[in-house]
Parts: sequence; C-alpha cells; structure tokens
Amino acid sequence: MPMLELNNVHAYYGHIHALQGISLTVDQGEIVTLIGANGAGKTTTLRTITGLLKPRHGSVILEGEDLAPYKAHQIVARGVSMVPEGRGIFAKLTVAENLDMGAYLRNDKSGIQESLERVYRLFPRLKERHNQVAGTLSGGEQQMLAMGRALMAHPRLLLLDEPSMGLAPVLVEAIFDTIQEINQQGTTVLLVEQNALMALSIAHRGYVLQTGQIVLSDVAANLKENEMVQKAYLGME
Repeated sequence: MPMLELNNVHAYYGHIHALQGISLTVDQGEIVTLIGANGAGKTTTLRTITGLLKPRHGSVILEGEDLAPYKAHQIVARGVSMVPEGRGIFAKLTVAENLDMGAYLRNDKSGIQESLERVYRLFPRLKERHNQVAGTLSGGEQQMLAMGRALMAHPRLLLLDEPSMGLAPVLVEAIFDTIQEINQQGTTVLLVEQNALMALSIAHRGYVLQTGQIVLSDVAANLKENEMVQKAYLGME
C-alpha cells in the first residue's frame, strides 16, 4: 500500500480547473519529484494534499485513510508537513521561536527535544543563530529554517515546494544533500522543484505535470534520459 495516493483528483480555484484528474503515488521511504513549468499545478497538488485546497472530485489517501474529512492542522497531526514556496517563516520571531512553532501540535517534551537536536545536526547554522531574528537571516538560512520548522512536527511525509528558489548554486547543492539525508533518516519526501536536473538527481521516481495533468511518469533515471524532458525542463536541445 502506498504511503500517499492521489486518485483522479480535480481541484479548482473558482472557475479555473487547476488539477484535471491527477493520480500519483508515493511509497514509504521514497523521494518522488513533481516537475513542470510555472502554472502546471505543482503547488496546487501540494496544497490539495495538505488540505489547504479541497478537491472537487477524487481522493487523497494517506496510509489507507481518506483525508477529505480533515482540516489542514489535522493532516499535519497525521504526519504530513509542508515547506511552502517562499519559505513562509515568521520574520519577527527568533530562529528558536520559529522551530517551536513547528512543534505546536505536539506535547511530548522529550520527543520535541529529540526533533530539535535532529534539526540542529542537519543545520548547524541554525544552532549558531538560534537567538537571531529570522527576518535577518540570509535566503539560504531562511530555507534551512523553513525545513527545520517542518521537521519539528515529526512528519512521516515531507512536502517541499521549490526549496532551491532564489538560492546560489552552492547553497542549492547543500539543500539537496540535506533532503537526501532527511530521506535516508526515514522521512518520505514529495519534492516540487523547477530545477528539474537537481530534483531528478536525488529522486527515486518523478511525474511531469503540464496544465493540470500528468503527462509522464517514470523512475528518475529514465526521465533524465527522456527527450521531451530534456528539451522542456533540462535545457538540452
């Protein structure tokens, strides 16, 4: 049984048919990536999984349970965390306060401390800056903080929306190395990323979205060699 399963999902923004029958699966322990152009429906897919947008048709199933009855915070409590596009940190709070916010649904003090120690091992820079106001961090540090805050909820499934956006190439590599490490520690990852080459280099499988529909799916290595993917998303002629 897949950890996550979307079955024929249709989602709308008003009259705009944003997702047009999407079906996909994510198995436990995988990194799965969604690639596609701006407006293809990648972020909408993540918003639908997290309950921020309710599908008009179709179902979102987490470990055999239909998520339709649940609100966004209840889905977080069931083990799904999202790092939003643009990071969405609390700019006026400190690093430590932002991380505390990530654990707001938890009351297991020892578990929260273990999660905090894990975040500081993954991102030593955050430990160095734990008392610093988050809005004064660099872009790369803010991305680390957004990821760390999501991990404080102790998710089994981590959703990442454009984690490389606006970062220098050396920081992009560091972020993707950390995504792999998070996955190797046992967290399943669904990654939305415009840097298709980087995404496919760490993913196990991938889906290609075009105008609200999945047009291609395969193991990541095969997608990297696919002529359409190379021309449209990898900059190869």
